[in-house]
Amino acid sequence: MYYDYGENCYYEEEQVYYGDEAVATSEEYVQQAEAIATTPAETTPEKADWMPLGVFAITQDGQASGAPPTMFVQLAVSKTGSISGTFTNTAAGNETQTVEGLVDKKSQRAAWVLSGKKRPIMETGIFNLTKDTAPALVHFEDGQTQQWLLVRLEEPKEAATQQK
Repeated sequence: MYYDYGENCYYEEEQVYYGDEAVATSEEYVQQAEAIATTPAETTPEKADWMPLGVFAITQDGQASGAPPTMFVQLAVSKTGSISGTFTNTAAGNETQTVEGLVDKKSQRAAWVLSGKKRPIMETGIFNLTKDTAPALVHFEDGQTQQWLLVRLEEPKEAATQQK
């Protein structure tokens, strides 16, 4: 399932639609994202059970190109659907924090938070994370939901050469 926020997944009045079908109220949709992001994994995946999804720059969707991005997320997913990675904000002194979350097997929604936090929640479809750009929603503590964009960073040439 590909989540194209504003197109095939959108808010209309107090409902969230996927295609032509109402899937939840806007409040329920955020609660679902929180449940996905903060539900502990059923098992602790072994090191070999992880697949890297990549490193993404985080930008506000719809913004004209301007200043370079300052927020980055590196994500991996386990065979059991656990999400792990790091979030770095270069504007805040390169502070790196751990992120954790989950992929909902039924809806294919991937949601994550900073470890130990409940908000902000970032979510997108797991299929979206296989693309070079992935629309995402960010649900903030104050109840706002904003559309953002994840842009895949190219792997450094040295790393690509070492893997071959």
